[in-house]
Amino acid sequence: MPWIRVGTPARPETLIMASRLEVRSLRQVPGFLLASLRLLRQARQAPGALGVSLQADLRKRTFWTVSAWSDKAAVYAYAAAEPHKSTMRRQKASMRESTFVFWTMPADELPVAWDQVRDRIARERSASG
Repeated sequence: MPWIRVGTPARPETLIMASRLEVRSLRQVPGFLLASLRLLRQARQAPGALGVSLQADLRKRTFWTVSAWSDKAAVYAYAAAEPHKSTMRRQKASMRESTFVFWTMPADELPVAWDQVRDRIARERSASG
């Protein structure tokens, strides 16, 4: 899904949250994709959200997300709200691996480029072993 702008930055800096999520088997891909689309819809309506995007490599069972937020409190409020909270709890058993990365960037540089997302996640995965 392309970048969807959902809010206007109120500050010059924005918080970026990116993730790489891999499910255990191809059988779990359709359900995880549907759940991801529901959570994307939730994020688009979440207070403090500035933009969201999702990519999926279905054959490799891997999903990538990137979102921009006004601050960390907004990200945590979204993660703790329903349906995100219970969806992640249900999907935990199907997860093989997940990586989350946070950084700040100038709001006027949005949207975040996918190569930057993948690079930051690769560095995090490499650093954590």
